[in-house]
Amino acid sequence: MTNRKPDFLKNRHNPEDPNPWLASYLDQSTPLPNDVKQAWLEDSSSSSRQYLLPFLRPLARLCIILIQVVKTFLPRRWAQSSLLHRILVWGLKRFVSPQANWLILRHFHLGSQILAFIAANSPAPIATSALEPVTIDDLRDHLFVKHDINLYNFVIGLNQALQDSGQRLGPASDPDFSMLHEPTVRLQDMPRGRSNLLDLQSAIELFTPLYQLLLTDNDFWRAANSLQLDETIGIYAAQILQAPEHLMLVNNHHPLVPLSTLRAGHRLVLHGLSSEMLHCLLLQKKHEHEAKMTGAAGRESMRN
Repeated sequence: MTNRKPDFLKNRHNPEDPNPWLASYLDQSTPLPNDVKQAWLEDSSSSSRQYLLPFLRPLARLCIILIQVVKTFLPRRWAQSSLLHRILVWGLKRFVSPQANWLILRHFHLGSQILAFIAANSPAPIATSALEPVTIDDLRDHLFVKHDINLYNFVIGLNQALQDSGQRLGPASDPDFSMLHEPTVRLQDMPRGRSNLLDLQSAIELFTPLYQLLLTDNDFWRAANSLQLDETIGIYAAQILQAPEHLMLVNNHHPLVPLSTLRAGHRLVLHGLSSEMLHCLLLQKKHEHEAKMTGAAGRESMRN
């Protein structure tokens, strides 16, 4: 993190005019690391989010409708994934805020760790494919598309392995938390040019129509519907740890009821925040487990 504090932390609390961002930052009812919460709220309280997003969102949704009409006249398999990722990387590096870029890169690491945790603690373990970009340029390797494909392959592979072995996902007596850690990507390494002002939600709303235009309909629908799996992943973690709080604030709705792609940008923001909270909860469980094991080892040593 940088030493610069956002306005809602620099200014003193005024009981006559309380700052809503300060209230959200100080509130501990939802699990988020303080540096992530600060970056998230600083990005959310930006001028871009306040003044630009209300105009961008309806325009982006109109573009999604128009692009859907245009794509009825294009070949079904027409796609330009390489061009898409080059444009996304260019846009992220030049226009998107440091906080938003940091949260985007973190998301790939968190998703990989969460899937690895579930796989390692399944009675029928399966291999996972980690996506851990260190820089924005690493995203050029089709990582946005690979992220969605990995998620579907994981759900399919896990459940096929469980069915083949005649087992079900359930509580782990000694959970393996070894794959969980804070990602190594750093906020201070993100681009900080004069034009890096676009907040996360505005950037996602802008990029969603581009995503639709340069991918096949099948790829775009698969990406949008992957957001419905938030509950699924939350349920898997809750079953392993017997911790229903892992379903907290997972609200992309029922996985069997796909939603319209018009709200894909907003749902993607919810998906990112849900991933941050689930990863934070898993890290808390890891620290509790380590403390318990250390305490048990100490008591055993004293008895001997």
